[in-house]
Amino acid sequence: MDPAAFDYIRVNATAWDDRHEDQLITAQAQWAAAEPAWGLFKVPERKAHLLPDDLKGKISLELGCGTAYVSAWLAQRGAQPVGVDPSPGQLAIARRLQNEYGLRFPLILASGEHVPLGDGTVDVVISEYGAAIWADPYLWIPEAARLLRPGGELIFMGNSSLLMLCVPEEDDAAATDRLVRPYFGMHRFEWPDDPTVDFHLGHGAWIRLLRDNAFEIEDLMELRPPEGAACPFPFVTAEWARKWPSEEVWRARKARGSQASPRPAGGRHQ
Repeated sequence: MDPAAFDYIRVNATAWDDRHEDQLITAQAQWAAAEPAWGLFKVPERKAHLLPDDLKGKISLELGCGTAYVSAWLAQRGAQPVGVDPSPGQLAIARRLQNEYGLRFPLILASGEHVPLGDGTVDVVISEYGAAIWADPYLWIPEAARLLRPGGELIFMGNSSLLMLCVPEEDDAAATDRLVRPYFGMHRFEWPDDPTVDFHLGHGAWIRLLRDNAFEIEDLMELRPPEGAACPFPFVTAEWARKWPSEEVWRARKARGSQASPRPAGGRHQ
């Protein structure tokens, strides 16, 4: 494949490295949280129920882990997490917080599209606004399928398809009740005021992609913000998100007896 097709990985990693100070502040709060809180509006785990009930001894892989706070939450619940991210700066924050909290687990410098781990080696693949939106789904979903054991679980969270149809291109403009772009053909999103590239699909495309990669879809959760919640970003308001889903979580399980085709691995350990 043309290396230029992966230009977004370098661009996105550089952009996240440039957000170091803001990310450090956010990560410190997330690592210190008594309870996981998910997404833009910090929906608490007791309402969202994103995590599997029994994590003890399970090997989890967080794709696009950033500062690895989700992996920290998993470790505190008995999982054996591994974090993967293409941003050296994000992983540096994760290592700093590992030292502060005495919580050790592997961190790997790699993209969600190419993970240097063997086939069928993990029990859970999870992504909260990591690979879920910053990696090409037509590459990272097959990679997740390769890495999961049969019966393993995939959980990923990102912006809803509906929100992405309603967000204007202007950097400081919030979603309205108008559709501003086509639903058909959703995939790679680029923005005039931001160098980053993100990826979003329609629901039909997600279903076909997951099924084509031997996943059985278990749930599509459309999260609603709690009363009084606020979003730290300008592209969606709590008022909008209380009316229409701004965030969605897909849960799928790799079919038992399925065999994913191995793909070349890349990246390096940190």
